Amino acid sequence: MTKRIVVTGMGAITPLGHSVEETWAAIKAGKSGVGINDRFDTTEFATKIAGLVKNFNASDFMDKKEARKMALFTQYAVAAAKEAMEQAGFGSGFHTGDIDSERTATVIGNGIGGFEIIEEGLRKLFESGPSRIPPMTIPKMITNEAPGNIAITYNIHGPAYTIATACASATDAIGSAKMLIETGQADVVIAGGTEAAVTPFGIAGFNVIQALSTGFNDNPEKASRPFDRDRDGFIMAEGAGILILESEEHAKARGARIIAEVAGFGMTCDAHHLTAPHPEGVGAARAMKIALQSAGLKPEDVDYINAHGTSTPTNDPLETKSIKKAFGDHAYKLKVSSTKSMTGHMVGAAGAVEAIISIMAILDNYVPATTNLDNPDPECDLDCVPNQGIEMPVNVVLSNSLGFGGHNSAVILKRYQA
Repeated sequence: MTKRIVVTGMGAITPLGHSVEETWAAIKAGKSGVGINDRFDTTEFATKIAGLVKNFNASDFMDKKEARKMALFTQYAVAAAKEAMEQAGFGSGFHTGDIDSERTATVIGNGIGGFEIIEEGLRKLFESGPSRIPPMTIPKMITNEAPGNIAITYNIHGPAYTIATACASATDAIGSAKMLIETGQADVVIAGGTEAAVTPFGIAGFNVIQALSTGFNDNPEKASRPFDRDRDGFIMAEGAGILILESEEHAKARGARIIAEVAGFGMTCDAHHLTAPHPEGVGAARAMKIALQSAGLKPEDVDYINAHGTSTPTNDPLETKSIKKAFGDHAYKLKVSSTKSMTGHMVGAAGAVEAIISIMAILDNYVPATTNLDNPDPECDLDCVPNQGIEMPVNVVLSNSLGFGGHNSAVILKRYQA
């Protein structure tokens, strides 16, 4: 018998707030988390805006001494995990009888690691020589430190690893967590994604490949505009999203509140180009079809798609194409929106935060808007919910994540029914 995989906890640190509740309230209000990038001097940068996490104090979520051993992307992950674990009923640690730490796993998506740590280490190397690199440079910068620190915090002895598939990382982490439980290797998985790449190297690197918006520096809140004909690139953002996944049997046995069901998952690779998606969207379409098949659902069962929707000239029409390939005539009956219009693009964290938003859409029967969709691109001709969210029954949501390297992932979240 196939195991049902459920969600019992969620946590978020985003440009819109330091919790799921704050983030969702801002999404429903149509607020933007994009603003002037004041983290460093952007005078020489073509992009001067970003989706920054505001007023974050790591010691609000963890021991101050431990926080000093973490890069920012790890701090965000540990902070989001705290909210998720508490909602799941695990509090600040495991209680006797609640969980078997050897049957618990930690799977976190991350695209980039600790850029700010790398930059500081290189600065010290070039200015003062190799002996002056900070001792914690390597342990703080490497991507696996996010799941490692979460595992240490909660005394977790099951598998703990990072998935790095660029912008698909967090969705792939959720899919991997689902498979760990289905195959009997874990009962509980802390899964999600994290990113903190708003640094000089990060912004400069994306600027030189012309991926970021440069035309809205004077009007940051209008810069992220998926499916709009005036879009000119994505907005780099940061944060973390964490979900607690369990087998239905395990969640019921411990009396947990079940929030939603992770019903399906699919992933593919375009094998086409390092940064551009396949021009016909075939890989993304196949990932969605696999997700539907694994969930035992038909296209018409899906109410809403939380699109990858990056606001780049290339992504949005190709994702539209892929949705049409996967859903046929039903594509025009679906609601499709990109909440990156409000959060910006959180890269390795995006899929997890968008999965959480998708679950909140189910719980509240509310489809979020695509804000800044003032002049729809004729090639993006689906119902992209322009500028105003919609109250309607939402039972099944598919969330897309498409990453550099041709990575395509789709996860299906469903209203839980016992």
